[in-house]
This record gives sequence, structure tokens and C-alpha cells, in this order.
Amino acid sequence: MPDSDAPGADRYLDAAATAPLRREARDAMLAALDAGPGNASSVHTAGHRARTAVEAARSGIASALGASPGELVLTSGGTEANNLAITGLALANPRGRHLVTTPLEHPSVIESCRYLERVFGFDLTLLAVDERGRVDPSSLEGALRPDTTLVSVGLANAEVGTVQPLPDIAAVAKNRGALVHTDAVQAAASLPVSFGEGGSGWPGTAVDAMTIASHKFGGPQGAGALLLRAGTRIEPLLHGGGQERGLRSGTENVAAIAGFAAAVGAHAGDAGTRALELVRSRDELIARVLAEVAGASLTGHPEERLPGHASFVVEGQSGESLLVALDAAGFAVSSGSACAAGKDEPSPALLAMGFAPDLARTAIRFTLANPLGPGALERIVGVLRSEIHAHR
Repeated sequence: MPDSDAPGADRYLDAAATAPLRREARDAMLAALDAGPGNASSVHTAGHRARTAVEAARSGIASALGASPGELVLTSGGTEANNLAITGLALANPRGRHLVTTPLEHPSVIESCRYLERVFGFDLTLLAVDERGRVDPSSLEGALRPDTTLVSVGLANAEVGTVQPLPDIAAVAKNRGALVHTDAVQAAASLPVSFGEGGSGWPGTAVDAMTIASHKFGGPQGAGALLLRAGTRIEPLLHGGGQERGLRSGTENVAAIAGFAAAVGAHAGDAGTRALELVRSRDELIARVLAEVAGASLTGHPEERLPGHASFVVEGQSGESLLVALDAAGFAVSSGSACAAGKDEPSPALLAMGFAPDLARTAIRFTLANPLGPGALERIVGVLRSEIHAHR
């Protein structure tokens, strides 16, 4: 578990934005930096050392996720990987100019689809979701067309934590000949996710491409990957020196990649135990807030949700004011997706789930990196009750 014994570890409650850096990742990054300079594309000894470190990291990440090293394209993070997946797959596989996604997706998915609409004339269908944020696979059946090239549905939503029935969704799309991508950035660091056959993880071989990001595992920010099924065509977005088999040119950030691999490896070792502990703490937090905080309602699916994710709307309040009050008490939380911070607009995800705009603006999200101690839980509930009382 990432630094669970650090002071205030149960006060950082924004792991969905970025998880605390694991010691293993920090140590791996320092070791890579201490090894000395070296460009992984250079042919001298220092370059070979850097290349060896990159390929060892690639193999470690791929192995932990049930993929082969050749199926892993290293990127600068989840946003770049999503852009590469959406735009690259759509342009390289011209079955047609129709895309399908959901209104719950990360902006890097939605905006990539909008780019294809605007510049290349693609059509985009946004699947409806229910009040818990789930997609009904049968709704995809009706949305697919003979010219549907790509379906992109995230494995789990960052704002409300709902986990999608992705294997069923993917099966519908694949049966109709469409490629399937999933943004697993939030899910991969919480659930038993795999890109290969067998094992207990999902989506397994149901998808053609899957996005992950280092900093959700407790690795450094600025590193990520697209897992791409062998033989799948994709058009690169970055052109230059031909790194990553020509799919993502640019000098590799060796230290960040080493930290990424160390975090993924450490996560693989404690994921099961950590998930169980987070579920217990999450459920206690949900129960206390719903019982003791006036006007609070849970958002997302009550059972099919990420282990450390508890999100609410609080009628008559401002999500930002609740965030500020908790921050003043030493708790880091969010009022929605970190990638939409600072925008005075209701969450598109909550609107798609049927929430009225005024209620959607009251959203507050707790995403646990570590279980809450009893004192922390009491303090959170107390701060929320005091803030609500002060504004009624």
C-alpha cells in the first residue's frame, strides 16, 4: 500500500486525481537518475544502459497486465494515450466515419472524438447512461452502424466511480465488426485489470486497445501507456525519430518510465489486500455521510463502483464550498474530475445521469489511497455537518 504509514496519509482523499508516490517508484526513479545520462536511442554504452532500463520497464508493466512487451506503447500519460487510441485507430481503420462513446468519458476521449468530427467529418454517437452511470449493452446494439469504426467506453468513471459491464459492451461491438478501446486509467489501479487471456482480470482480450497512466498506480506523473492488440493498425500522432516502433516519437523519459514500472509492480503485489481495505473504509464513509449529512445522496452505482470511491451530491450546497471547508481542515478532496477543475459548469457526467444542473454543482468526491482512520472519519463528517449548518 502506498505510504500508508506516512503522516496524514488518510487525509489525502483525491487519489482519482493522482495517487501518492510509492516508495518503490521513487527509489526506481532515483536509481535511474543516478545511473547517469543516456539517450535510449543512442548506440554508445550510456545509451544502451538507458535502452535496457526502458525495455525492462516495458516488460514489467506488460507482464503485470497480461500483455506482451510489443503490445505496450509508452506515452506521456493517459491523455496522450487516449488521443492516440481514438484518433490513431479511427484514421488507420477506415471502415467508416462513425464513432461511439459515452458522455461519462474523460475529456481526452470526448475531445478526440470531437476533433475527428470537426476536422475529418466523423459522426459521433453518445450512448445514454442510467441514473447510476451504467451503459446498457443493448443500447449499443441500436447505436452501431455498418460504418462504425470505433467504440470507446471507459472501464470505470472517474467522477462517480461506476464500473461498466465492459465485456458485454465489447462483445456487442466486436460482433458487429467495430474496434473497441477502453480508458482504464481509473480502473487499472483499483481492479484486477488484464489485457490478456485467462486470469481473473478483465477486460481481457475483449478490447483492442486500453489506456493506463502511471500516476494512478502511485508512479510519477507524465508517464502512461496504450496497450494495443498485436496486429492492430494505428496512425501515429507524433512524428520524428521513430521511437516506440514509430508509433510515438520522442526521447524516452527513462526515470519516469522506471518509476512507472516499479509502481505497477508494487501494485500487483498488494492490489487484492488494498482493495478489500479500501472497500470497508469507503462503505463506512458512505454510510456515515448518508446517515448524518443533511441532503447528501450517493452518486454512481452503489455496488459496481471503484473500491476507494465515494461521491455525493448535497442538496442546497456548493461542492466548491464543501471542498474549501475540508481543505481548511486538512483533507484533500475534489468537487469532480481534476481535469475539469476551475470550470463553473455542472459536470457533464452528472447531467447525463439525469441530475439537474443546480444539484450537479453540489458534487463532492472522496477517492481513498489509504483506509480512513477513525479520527479522520469523524472529522470529515463533522466538517460537512458544520459547513451545511452554516449555510442553511
